[in-house]
Amino acid sequence: MESSTESFRLGQRVHSATDTRRIGTVKYTGPVEGYSGTWVGVDWDNGDGKHDGSINGVRYFQARSNLSGSFVRTQNLSPGIPFLEALHLRYRGQSTKEEEDEMYVFSASNNKVSVELVGKEKIENKLSRLDELAGASLSYLGVSSAGSSTDISAAVPNLKELDLTGNLLLEWKDVGIICEQLPALAALNLSHNLMSHDITSLPELKSIRILVLNNTGLTWTQVEMLKPLLPVIEELHLMGNGINAIKPSSSSIVQGFNSLRLLNLEDNCIADWNEILKLSLLRSLEQLHLNKNQLNRIFYPDDDTVRKLVNESESYEKRHTPFENLHCLLLGANSIEDLASVDSFNSFPKLVDIRLSENPITDPGHGGIPRFALIARLAKVKVLNGSEVSRRERKESEIRYVRLVMSKLHESPEDIKQLHPRFAELKEFHGIEDEKPSVGAIGPQKMASGLLSVNLKCVAASVGEKAPLTKKLPATTTIGKLKILCESFFKLRSNKTKIYLEEEINHFLSSEKLQGSPLPTLLNDEMATLIDVGVGNDSTILVDEES
Repeated sequence: MESSTESFRLGQRVHSATDTRRIGTVKYTGPVEGYSGTWVGVDWDNGDGKHDGSINGVRYFQARSNLSGSFVRTQNLSPGIPFLEALHLRYRGQSTKEEEDEMYVFSASNNKVSVELVGKEKIENKLSRLDELAGASLSYLGVSSAGSSTDISAAVPNLKELDLTGNLLLEWKDVGIICEQLPALAALNLSHNLMSHDITSLPELKSIRILVLNNTGLTWTQVEMLKPLLPVIEELHLMGNGINAIKPSSSSIVQGFNSLRLLNLEDNCIADWNEILKLSLLRSLEQLHLNKNQLNRIFYPDDDTVRKLVNESESYEKRHTPFENLHCLLLGANSIEDLASVDSFNSFPKLVDIRLSENPITDPGHGGIPRFALIARLAKVKVLNGSEVSRRERKESEIRYVRLVMSKLHESPEDIKQLHPRFAELKEFHGIEDEKPSVGAIGPQKMASGLLSVNLKCVAASVGEKAPLTKKLPATTTIGKLKILCESFFKLRSNKTKIYLEEEINHFLSSEKLQGSPLPTLLNDEMATLIDVGVGNDSTILVDEES
């Protein structure tokens, strides 16, 4: 596209004439000292420029970073194209000979073999019938305006989903024009369009149920301005916008959003859980995505906290239940490191799907706790870190966890209750009895003294049938050390020993029993101690070797 200096204005979004994915913002137009002609100063989104807006000691504009700015000739920039032009380009354009020439594979003799698309004409014919399109993707096509508004509804009257990711849209009025011409449109993706903070020109989006505004530069202030214009919104995605605070427009909590079921705030800069509590009274909210923020502490608000949030007097009645319908909370890749945060999830009324991966609290290598302990502490969780918690896994985890806590009963009852709030409940539920002391020459000896009586059973094929052994081992024996001992005890030829903890679950159940035998648990963390992995008195260790 031919571009004159008049084609560009300050603040305009543009892309490279040869690459629609290389997008930037016009920061300067005019002469550059020492160079002939007119130049356009661009601050590139990807930071791939040459300077910070100054050259030879003269500043022309201020770029976002030291190397995100550059000066470009007008013919090397594009101001974009209207919506309908992009639609025709994507769905009615024919592939060029050059594009088809690029479609090949290499043969066994390293020669190029052309690839023919079977049914290509049939597919192209179907896609070219725009009036039948229910979904359209115009990502990274340089769409910069709505263009002729009256032609949009005639061209794609049945469009329900529209992806405009990575275009040059800036003004909300263009978004409004497009949406008004598409009455069936329910899902709109505007990610990677640097939208204006002035939303006054946007009409009510009466049919939009899913709105994706990832990496658009919006703050919560703009979200509040959008709220009354989204009467039926169900999903709102706001990833990567640098949001660090939730700032309601007229009160201390976020109100409205009566139909919002999913709010995605991943990859932002929220560090204080009190900011998230401002969302706690959104009655329809079912899923809250907070991965990749900076949260280090989570808690469920008590009545006093809720009262302060809603600015009510001492006559406050318990009419508001925080997060009353929230069933999914994603907190991966934050900075959560305390057990109190984990235990607080039990107070959320309907929370069953939790993600805590990539937090210090879930990293056993840095003092965190393993999956089985998380499952035991989280009474209602059904999906943990994206993986379903089966009935069997829950029972095995809870019993293993109780055994682990029982091995530390030398701590005071108050400490046990504080550190392990579900211990007594789980111990009673599974009918697990206290460890009986063994009497020796020096009197009663409990597990707290440091020795565990462990049954070792060798199942390695290479050594044949071996009689089980019972050994007394220090509770602090590591898995790596136990492997070496087992190689010696059973004279294993392989140096790749594998050991498993056999869960004798039925022994501990007073009423309900599992169907079938539980699967043994592989013990592969060589630095973990016997106590760490839930080995107690009379536990059975299966000894095997890699085949």
